[in-house]
Amino acid sequence: MKRVHSLASLSGAALATAALSFTSSFQAVIAPTDVQQPGTQPLERGALFRPEQCRNCHGLYDENVEPWYQWRGSMMAHATRDPLFWASMAVAEQDFDGAGDLCLRCHSPAGWIEGTSEPTDGSQLDPIDHGKGVTCHLCHTLTDPDDSGPLGVQNAPFIANDGGTSPEGYYGSSMYVLWAGNQRLGPYATSASPHASIQSDFFRESELCGTCHDVSNPVTGDLAPNNGAATPLAPGTFDGTPGAPVAGKAAFNNLPFLYGVLERTFSEHKASVLSQSLVSNYASLPADLRDGSIETAYLAVTGSIPAGTFEDGSPRYFSCQTCHMQPTTGEGASSGQASLRHDLGRHDLTGGSTWIPAAIQYLDAQGLLRVGQVLDADEIQAMDDAVLRARAMLQDAASLEVLPGDVVRVTNLTGHKLLTGYPEGRRMWLNVRWYSYAGELLREDGAYGQLEVTLGGHPQQVDTILDLDGTNTRIYEAHFAMTKEWADTLLGLGYPASLALEYDRVSGQVVHTLGELAAQPAGSAFETFHFALNNTIKDDNRIPPYGMSYDEASLRNALPVPADLYGDPGPGGTYEHWDDVVLSPPLGAATASIELLYQATSWEYIQFLDLANDGSIPFVATAGAELLDAWLNTGMAAPEVMATATWEPSWDFLCFGDGTSGPCPCNNESDPGAGEGCRNSLGWGGTLTASGSPLVAADDFVLHASQCRPGQPGVFLQGANLIQLPFKDGILCMGSPTERLGVAFLDAAGETNSSGFSVVTEGNVSAGTTRYYQYWYRDGGGVSPCVPTAAGSNLTSGLRVDWI
Repeated sequence: MKRVHSLASLSGAALATAALSFTSSFQAVIAPTDVQQPGTQPLERGALFRPEQCRNCHGLYDENVEPWYQWRGSMMAHATRDPLFWASMAVAEQDFDGAGDLCLRCHSPAGWIEGTSEPTDGSQLDPIDHGKGVTCHLCHTLTDPDDSGPLGVQNAPFIANDGGTSPEGYYGSSMYVLWAGNQRLGPYATSASPHASIQSDFFRESELCGTCHDVSNPVTGDLAPNNGAATPLAPGTFDGTPGAPVAGKAAFNNLPFLYGVLERTFSEHKASVLSQSLVSNYASLPADLRDGSIETAYLAVTGSIPAGTFEDGSPRYFSCQTCHMQPTTGEGASSGQASLRHDLGRHDLTGGSTWIPAAIQYLDAQGLLRVGQVLDADEIQAMDDAVLRARAMLQDAASLEVLPGDVVRVTNLTGHKLLTGYPEGRRMWLNVRWYSYAGELLREDGAYGQLEVTLGGHPQQVDTILDLDGTNTRIYEAHFAMTKEWADTLLGLGYPASLALEYDRVSGQVVHTLGELAAQPAGSAFETFHFALNNTIKDDNRIPPYGMSYDEASLRNALPVPADLYGDPGPGGTYEHWDDVVLSPPLGAATASIELLYQATSWEYIQFLDLANDGSIPFVATAGAELLDAWLNTGMAAPEVMATATWEPSWDFLCFGDGTSGPCPCNNESDPGAGEGCRNSLGWGGTLTASGSPLVAADDFVLHASQCRPGQPGVFLQGANLIQLPFKDGILCMGSPTERLGVAFLDAAGETNSSGFSVVTEGNVSAGTTRYYQYWYRDGGGVSPCVPTAAGSNLTSGLRVDWI
């Protein structure tokens, strides 16, 4: 069905009636004007060639370099099969009749451009031909919408640039402008092929990738009170009336990054210094950035072209293509006529998806893919190979480093936020396991494990982060939301007050509704997963890329939220590309394993897509349930380990009473490996641990004694040298000169600490010195293990502290 381009004959009220249905969910037969966007429109150019036609020359000769095999395993090739896409689109279509057009435009461009995306639920897509995702021919017909280079099809009012003599193109939301001829567009000036080709510099620019990898919602952009942005649009650049003609809509009068914020990967990249950095200047990057994916891309480029340029000498920047289509040496076709290229871009298009391929394969085996059945063995192998590449890319995306003062630094080694892209259910977090000297797990921060929930009225074990709001849990993610003012608008348009905005992750009961949000004070917002209706970002602590400009990120609606994170640069400044997390070691922690984990799709989002699907759109009525089934049966999108580090205290445990530091006075050795002093009247040895940091300037260092004789007095001791001598009922490990830091009484549990005085002041310590510590406590009354030779006192194990 061809889209109606001339809408002047219909009034705004008639359009609203025809296109929008708020009180019940029916797929739009024609995409409403509120969803339509500039760019080449359906049926304005001929049908796109199928990928199998490209395979004849561009595949079946070398899987390491050929475009066909690498593309075939990528998520680009499976964008239409993706069950997460279908489940998300089902809810989006319920939320706003016709919103599916926005989704299909990205995920099935061939179906969209060939006019089968209406109705907007995807039910008219060809289940075979339109199941190939983002195809070869689609990409190789892309032209720059700014009218530079080859000119694609743009007809008023669907012009995808801001006009003028030097127009700025609209890069985002699949507002593609396509070449109408049979020539293929690409980066090379000359090529030998059976088909004609045209060189286009667009293929070496990040803007080409920005065509899809900035996503703005034209619905909230035009209809929401804040235009779905941190800064509302200028009056006169949007209409605000449902169903009004497209010429007045926000999407036709504004650069796409100005409204309807959903995804900002391209904008994040454009706001970073890395996007303006030449690969040849790699050595001038900060040392912490010469690592991970940036180093991998540099090595790939210089491995083929040592100068770090393109083969024709053109400068190469750290663009999207440099990282996600790394160059190699090889031939782009098998015909024998193809030139040997030293900057042939790998068409693997690797991202971070390691779970969706398994979900696609699972549903295909069940006969439940809506399009693109049946996967063959070679295709499955290509997908599996792509998962390995994605896992490697995730491991290249960040580094972990433990710094003095119990700080772990997470460094972003990508050209966009860490993490980026589709924000719903996607998260990254720190998992920290703290262990005692004896190897006992003391505490786990950011623990991921089994949670018992209610699913379909029955108990079910699912895997998720167990404490989402824990004091020591650091999660990186974007929290999108709806505002009270937008809720008021939606109620006025006929949306039900009972529309569920959030579900309890355990019981599945509704937590918040649209009516509840509307009843809140002005300026309030509720977090939701309603992709098509969210109009604000409540929180976004994803780590910025290197040198992200506050001004550019602000313009593009890509700032952290709140904006004072990561160095609080303010206008004119640049953000830090790392996050320093202050750890909180539990008492007795001798080591900790730290992992940076990434999860593509959380239980909370899977649950939402299942519960929010009301079944009112027949073609996608079961999409949420199918996604849930695939998630449960393919590892629940198990987290990927991106980086690891090990924490050790800034002090050493020593002077043990287990015989390793010499014999105890009366053979009263403690258990081997227990990390205790010599055995006391309780049957075990006293221990000494610490908290705080050995930073003299911080002066927050506290000694902790435990497993001593309850209710007895004792004294914290400091020495300048290490010795090992039997003393009283224990072993003395502090040599002269020694200091008595302070008396501290043991409580009923046999524990005490030095919080009543300053170790720095009483010990007269200074940076660069090393000191040794023990606690000496009474243990008399004839009950010591050393009866009848008991000396009436004992010592804990010891600590060595290197002050800084």
